[in-house]
Amino acid sequence: MHETDRPQNGSAFGIERLFLIALLVIITLAFAWLIEPFFGAIVWGVVVAVLFHPVFVWIHGVMPKRANSAAFLTLLLVIMLVIVPAIMLGSALVEEASNVYSRIRAGEIDFEQIILSVQNSLPVWLQNQVTAWGYGDIEAVRPRIEEAVAGSLEFVISQAFSVGQGAFRFLLALGVMLYLTFFLLRDGAQLGQRIEEIIPLSKKRAEILANKFFVVIRATIKGSFVVAILQGTIGGLIFWALDIQGALLWAVFMGILSLIPAIGTGFVWVPVAAYLLVTGDIWQGVVLTIAGVFIISMVDNLVRPILVGRDTRMPDYVVLISTLGGLQMFGFNGIVIGPLLAALFIAIWTIIAELNKDDLEQVEAG
Repeated sequence: MHETDRPQNGSAFGIERLFLIALLVIITLAFAWLIEPFFGAIVWGVVVAVLFHPVFVWIHGVMPKRANSAAFLTLLLVIMLVIVPAIMLGSALVEEASNVYSRIRAGEIDFEQIILSVQNSLPVWLQNQVTAWGYGDIEAVRPRIEEAVAGSLEFVISQAFSVGQGAFRFLLALGVMLYLTFFLLRDGAQLGQRIEEIIPLSKKRAEILANKFFVVIRATIKGSFVVAILQGTIGGLIFWALDIQGALLWAVFMGILSLIPAIGTGFVWVPVAAYLLVTGDIWQGVVLTIAGVFIISMVDNLVRPILVGRDTRMPDYVVLISTLGGLQMFGFNGIVIGPLLAALFIAIWTIIAELNKDDLEQVEAG
């Protein structure tokens, strides 16, 4: 009787396991669909919790029996150091973009005169080449330039208005992020241990994945955001010191383009420096060129490898492609998600390679 029962029991056990796996997949997909509206808030809640976890640990060490208070104080630091400055910068950026946009529409910024000044300052052979490219007709070129500049400013302004119109949704997402951050700070260690227990991997390999996850988040934020803040701030101050209009806008553009390693900010300061040189503002153009090469660009060349390369050990081209791909697929959240997926991809293949190596060594030993 026992012999005949075993296949039935084994079959029943197999069906039960398949049912549980199918149920797990269905419930997981349903849960993902449920939380999708707060996807960005969840991502940034995890990111902030990972970044500020050392701060929480230090505060908790000062008050070891008061985890709630330590998490709350850490959250206050997040609000003061991150949330409030970001809102203030966004408000100032929108105000400056609106002013520049209004001046363009009112005709106060004369693109025809700017283009004519640049064209007359060029050598004759280059003027002929520009004409051959189809950009010699100022009346034809000016609308395209105005449309491109105005379109960029309209995008910035429209994004701000969309946030303003969806103020309740924005505040709700911000509240979810801060709420989640609090509990991740307080219970993050226990949650991490629980996840390691659930993952069907050896403790060593589960720790590799977990460490990769945390290291990449910290390195990505440090590498991308710190470099962006430094380059944008330094570039904006240089533009302000040289009395170049729209210094804040240029600073933000440089910060965004700094996501492209090595040459990103050059897309901003190089054309501006060239414009200054050809329009007769020689000393400003020379100063901006020197500052761009030896200060703005050097921040990227010196700081990024220290913050990103040492921690993630990912090549610049992987960081670049994964960041741009993440931005395209996930919007602003892709700044973190893209490099994180790339790092986890590399980590998983590394684990598979180690498993294959262990199997091969066992075969050879046998």
